[in-house]
Amino acid sequence: MQNLPKEFINWYESLKMVKANKGPANGSIATALVVLNRLQAEYILDFNEHVADGGMQIRGASGSAVSAILKNFGEDRPFAKEGGRTNRGGPSEVKELLLALSHLQLDQLNKHERNSILIDMQSFLVERVKDYHNRQKIRLLFNPDLSTWYIIHNLLQISIEEGKAGYIAQHLIGAKLQLRFPNIEISNQSASTADMQTNRPGDFLIGQTAFHVTVAPMPAVFEKCKYNITQGYKPFLIVPDSKLIGARQNAEQFCQQQIAVESIESFVSQNIEEISGFNKNVLGLTIKDLVKIYNRRVDSTETDKSLMIELPSNLL
Repeated sequence: MQNLPKEFINWYESLKMVKANKGPANGSIATALVVLNRLQAEYILDFNEHVADGGMQIRGASGSAVSAILKNFGEDRPFAKEGGRTNRGGPSEVKELLLALSHLQLDQLNKHERNSILIDMQSFLVERVKDYHNRQKIRLLFNPDLSTWYIIHNLLQISIEEGKAGYIAQHLIGAKLQLRFPNIEISNQSASTADMQTNRPGDFLIGQTAFHVTVAPMPAVFEKCKYNITQGYKPFLIVPDSKLIGARQNAEQFCQQQIAVESIESFVSQNIEEISGFNKNVLGLTIKDLVKIYNRRVDSTETDKSLMIELPSNLL
C-alpha cells in the first residue's frame, strides 16, 4: 500500500465494507479492475466513457473480462461471476475512482509510466481477491456430549456472526436432503439465485413438496408458499429456531394449516439422529458425511469458498 498513491488508497478505504467478505463487495473490485484495464489502453477519465447506455452498468464489465484480468496476475479462481454488472453501487464507485485518479495528473506521464501505476493499482485489488478466497472456512464444533440439535444450532450462530447465514442454511438443507435421499437428485443452485430466475417453486422440490429455506422469513416467502398451494404443491418453510414461532404465526395468517414450518436445527438434526440409528458412536460419522456433501455442493456453485465447513480434528 505504501507505494500506491494515497488518493487511490483513500478511494479503496471509502468503499462500503461487506461483513461476509471482510472487505468491499466483489462487484466493487471487479468493476474497478475492468476500468483500470481500459485506462491502460486509453486514458480517459470522463465517467460517461465508462458506463453503458442507461448509466446503470459499467461498460465492459463481465465475469469473463474480470477472469481474464485476474489470470494475467496468476489468479485462476472464479470471482464475481457477473463481473460487477449487478453491483448497484458500481457506477458511483467508479465515478469516485476516476475523480481520485484525476488528482494524480497521470495524463502528464508517458504511457509506460502511467500504466505501471495503473497496474500496481490492479495488483493491489488482485491481492484483495486473494484475501477473499483465502478467508477461513466456517468452523464446525463437534462435541459428542451435546445434542445434535445444539451442534447444528451452534453452526448457525457462527454463520450469523460471519454474515453468511443465508448461504449456510440453504446449502445445509440441500446437503441434508441429499444425505437422506441419496437416490433422488437434489437441485443445487447458488444461494443468491432467486426462485423466479429458474422458475423453481422453491429452493428444493421433492415429490410435490416445495421447500423454502430462509433465515429472515419476510412476507414474500409466505406469498411464495401461498402460490405453491394454488399450483398443487405442499409448501414447507424452514427457518432458524429463533424465527420459528413468528414464522408459524405468519403461516397461519397467510394459509391456515397449509404451510409446514420447522426449524433448521430440528429439520437437520432429527434426520442425522435417525440415519445414525440414534447411536452415539455412529453420529460423528453421519455428521462427517453431511459436511462432505455440503462442501461438495458449495464448491460446485459458490465462488466464495469460505462458505465451506472445516471439519474439526475429532471428526477427521
